[in-house]
Amino acid sequence: MLTMESTQQSLLEALLAQFGEAIQHASDPHGFLTVEVSKAKVHDVLAFLASLPENPFSFLTDLTGIHYPDQAADLGVIYHLHDLRGNRRIRIKTFMPTAQAHLPTATDIFPAANWMERETFDFFGIHFDGHPNLKRILNMDDMLIHPLRKEFPLEDQSRKDKNDAMFGR
Repeated sequence: MLTMESTQQSLLEALLAQFGEAIQHASDPHGFLTVEVSKAKVHDVLAFLASLPENPFSFLTDLTGIHYPDQAADLGVIYHLHDLRGNRRIRIKTFMPTAQAHLPTATDIFPAANWMERETFDFFGIHFDGHPNLKRILNMDDMLIHPLRKEFPLEDQSRKDKNDAMFGR
């Protein structure tokens, strides 16, 4: 079992008691409890954490996507939650294959998830089912790719105005 503060240990035990096998992995990098949750239960876990009777995790600090192209479940979403009264933080991760890039929206729990989910959809192509306005937020509406997936090059390969010798290539 992990070595962590008793408050984090008790939080992890509460999650394990409530969700059992849905908790796939837990770690404590740098004192930051990180829990990997099955895709099917991530919304339930977020709702549980937000509704804890004492010191709920009421603030969604961040929500973002991640792409590991060498893994079967290559797309992920990471949620950072903060318990403002108890000054605790938790990171929730969930992963899925690109072909199944759908999660329930967290906007019903955290209204601030609205723009973060739109950004994650825009850049990673993860659909948040039930989102009130899921459309691109920063890229052009007619863009066919999701640019933060690692299958897309970092720079435009069609540009002719660049001299690669200037960049050490």
